[in-house]
Amino acid sequence: MSDSQSSNGSLEKKRDPERSVHEPDAAVARNALLKIDLVVLPIVTMFYFLSFLDRSNIGNAKVAGLLKDLKMTPTQYSIALTVTYVPYIVFELPSNLVLKRFGANVTLPLMVTLWGVVTACQGAVTSYHGLLACRFFLGAVEGGLLPGLILYLSSFYKRHQLQLRVALMFTATSLAGAFSGLLAAAISHMAGDRGKPGWAWIFILEGVFTTVFGIFAYFVMPRTVEETPFLTTAEREAVIATKEEWVAEEEAETFSWSEVFSAFKEPHLWLLSPALFFNGTTLYGLAFFAPSIVSALGQSANRSQLLTVPPYACAFVVSLIFAYLSDKYRQRGLVLITVSMIAIAGYGLFLGSAGKHNDYGALFLQVVGAYTSAPTVSAWQANNFQPHYKRATAIAWAFILTNSGGILSTWIFNDPPRYAKATKINLAFSVGIAACALGNMLYLRSQNIAKKKWLAENDESSVEGDAKKLGNRHPNFQYTL
Repeated sequence: MSDSQSSNGSLEKKRDPERSVHEPDAAVARNALLKIDLVVLPIVTMFYFLSFLDRSNIGNAKVAGLLKDLKMTPTQYSIALTVTYVPYIVFELPSNLVLKRFGANVTLPLMVTLWGVVTACQGAVTSYHGLLACRFFLGAVEGGLLPGLILYLSSFYKRHQLQLRVALMFTATSLAGAFSGLLAAAISHMAGDRGKPGWAWIFILEGVFTTVFGIFAYFVMPRTVEETPFLTTAEREAVIATKEEWVAEEEAETFSWSEVFSAFKEPHLWLLSPALFFNGTTLYGLAFFAPSIVSALGQSANRSQLLTVPPYACAFVVSLIFAYLSDKYRQRGLVLITVSMIAIAGYGLFLGSAGKHNDYGALFLQVVGAYTSAPTVSAWQANNFQPHYKRATAIAWAFILTNSGGILSTWIFNDPPRYAKATKINLAFSVGIAACALGNMLYLRSQNIAKKKWLAENDESSVEGDAKKLGNRHPNFQYTL
């Protein structure tokens, strides 16, 4: 049995001796969890799918003639990508801190609706500067989405139910990568319709759908478990009763700047920070430049769009398998190291061979490694910070770093056709992710051992009243490795 398993069991017994008497019906609790999965997960997954699709479809538009029609240089294209990330990063932390105040059921659908409008507006631009303006506002309205979604999910699920759900949401990146190519190939045939080029229709149609879905989600998205209309009273009580104590008291928690700043005092925040930056570089580099990488293999524009689909489809399957194993065995670090090794193999193969078939096979390994790392490191960050505002800050910080890596990714793919410089950087960053994962595991393991030793030598009641304030520093809180 793992450290976290034994700790959770002891926590329940010590904190609520009568728990077994009031244990909710297991079938009712399972039914409630299934209902939440069937309503909440599709909504957040579609949100992230549309987010990734609408941010990365500029890569498909590039292949479809965007640069030529707007008379843009490759450097200007990189600037347009970078402009998106600046407001994106700025708004991530403030957005997460106000999420509880206004309710995720209002804030998140509003973001989706607004960026759908901005995405559609990109289809009307006629100049480079018009595109820059649209990309800036796209980043501003979309910035708080991903940290908000992780924080939202962490309020519905236990810590070791989280990665599978986060992975299901993150499969949206794989699906977006796959469908982006399919949609772009199909929509590009509309070139000339109403006097607009094919790349403009990519933005317009995908933006309109996003706007409509954002409005729809406002009417069906629950705010909290306690306010979930599709659960019966018994199901709602069952979910609330099985919440971990660290989460159960969060509704009563008030905002405190000290909680915000306390996240930055945790060593494990800094141990994992480089890995988050590295993963952002590899993840977004592939999102923006996979069509160009395939096109450099000598494929036509439409065929390049279609050939980006299989690697993302493979990543979809692999990420779910690893997420299931990670939740089952309560191990994030080993999974992160393993998938980093897959990415390392992909970059190494690409550098060591100039054959087209080998290059395309290497792309599979790169996409699988990068796109499976993302949900793993995100769930790991969410698992190990409590209480609410401390966790909200840590999650937002994670995506500030991830998107900072996204900025770097827009500038390293500048030596076509083989993009050797970007491949070498991504190879080094994948090694760095594995090293950070190992360091974080060793630190968290030492903390868990120290907490167990303290509990064996001291009376737990001496910290009972400080449980809410201490959060993840409480002796009974065992870190997820």
